[in-house]
Amino acid sequence: MSSDPNCIFCKIIEGKIPSRKVYEDDELVGFHDVAPWAPVHFMLVPKRHIASMAQLTADDAALMGKIMTLAPRLAIENGCRPYPEGGFRVVVNTGAEGGQEVHHLHVHVMGGPRPWLKG
Repeated sequence: MSSDPNCIFCKIIEGKIPSRKVYEDDELVGFHDVAPWAPVHFMLVPKRHIASMAQLTADDAALMGKIMTLAPRLAIENGCRPYPEGGFRVVVNTGAEGGQEVHHLHVHVMGGPRPWLKG
C-alpha cells in the first residue's frame, strides 16, 4: 500500500497523528474533521495514498462504490437524521480550484440540523 511520508492523512492512517475514528477496515479509514462545518462532519479516506479524485482509474471503482455505500450508514450512526426529513451532504474537493487543501483523496460527509458553519 502506498503512502506519502509528508501527507497528514497518511500520518493519521498510520496512527502517527491521533484522530477520532468513525470507521476502519483494510482499505478505508473514517474520522471526524478537526474543523467541522456541520454538526456531523467526518471524512472517509482510502488507506492507499491517492492524491485526488483526478487520479482515480477504473481500478478504483469498487473502492469509490464502497465509500458511497458506506457513507449513508455512517452518517446515521454519527447523528444525521434519516432520509427524507434528515439527510447529509457528500463532498469531494479536487485540486486547487476545487478547494482541495489536503492532497490525499477524502470524501467529506456532513449533516445535522442547519444552519451549518459553511455550505
